Amino acid sequence: MLRHATHDPAVVSVEFEDGTRARFHAIWLRDNALDPQTRDPGNGQRLITIGDIPAEIAIQAAEVAGGDLQVTFAPEDKTVTFPAIWLAAHVYDRDQNRPMGWLSPGITTWDGGFAAPAGDWTQVHESPAAKRDWLAAVAEYGFAKLTDGPTAPGSLLKVADLFGYVRETNYGPYFEVRTEVNPTNLAYTGLGLQAHTDNPYRDPVPTLQILYCLENSAEGGESIVVDGFRAAQSLRNENPEGFALLAGYPARFEYRGSEGVCLRARRPMIELSPDGELIGIRFNNRSSAPFVDVPFDRMEAYYTAYRRLGEIIDDPAMGVAFKLEPGESFIVDNTRVLHARLGYSGAGSRWLQGCYADKDGLLSTLAAMRVAQPEAAE
Repeated sequence: MLRHATHDPAVVSVEFEDGTRARFHAIWLRDNALDPQTRDPGNGQRLITIGDIPAEIAIQAAEVAGGDLQVTFAPEDKTVTFPAIWLAAHVYDRDQNRPMGWLSPGITTWDGGFAAPAGDWTQVHESPAAKRDWLAAVAEYGFAKLTDGPTAPGSLLKVADLFGYVRETNYGPYFEVRTEVNPTNLAYTGLGLQAHTDNPYRDPVPTLQILYCLENSAEGGESIVVDGFRAAQSLRNENPEGFALLAGYPARFEYRGSEGVCLRARRPMIELSPDGELIGIRFNNRSSAPFVDVPFDRMEAYYTAYRRLGEIIDDPAMGVAFKLEPGESFIVDNTRVLHARLGYSGAGSRWLQGCYADKDGLLSTLAAMRVAQPEAAE
């Protein structure tokens, strides 16, 4: 609810029931008007362009009506109502000076003491509440497990079906993770793998990865996940200059493991949005190409920061370890959570299948479920 509103031709000032105040520009309000001539009432898409709004747009009148804001715009003589709850959710008149590497409010970082979130295969597929909770865990923590699933090849595709679509790559709709002779990728050997994000040589990178266990009787081969956002923040806290170097200059990544494929990308190891939000990690020693975009006089400092980030990631206290059993799987946000594998012996068998998907589908499904069941999302 709003208490009152004042205005001049360029700005409306409001006071909410809790005493907080906010200002909104005339052009912003007109561009975001909620009337059916401005936005389609069915899908919410805007029906006008910025050029359709008069350059001389101004506030002709503004008042509180029934607790909401009612604005009349000149020269259109158009009156639009803005619900107080909508205005409160879209306030931009606030201190927006945040530290470099700040995180979205919906993200919680973790280290090795964290208990891996998990959902039950049957419940997640049959119960909307269980599915929503599992998707929410992936969104908040960057990974989650699924247990007690089938062991039929291709079952991982049913995991992707929970929220979206498989992103097919040169590896196909999905790929096999087991020992091969003359492998095209070190993932297909029994060697241990340092914690890494997958496919940093793609642009855009696949934003989700699913790994599904079909057989696992080999000694070793435990999976480890590391929160790359926690690692990056640790680096920032102890070496702000090094953090800025890894965020400020692009690294290079390349993959040429099979005939007809030469993938290259030029992106920073630590990716920030223009306002400093931490939005991505690309870290993969196997796929790093020579760094040639860092100035000569900063290269040694860049490598010092790179080494330290690797040390933080490799710290056992950072990783959550688990051994997948047949029918178990886990999903990681490939822009945030690194995954590793301990080496395993030739005795027994270890067969996983993996695929990629995209986070926008998962976040869309989760948001739609929360809208449909708002009481359950609280």
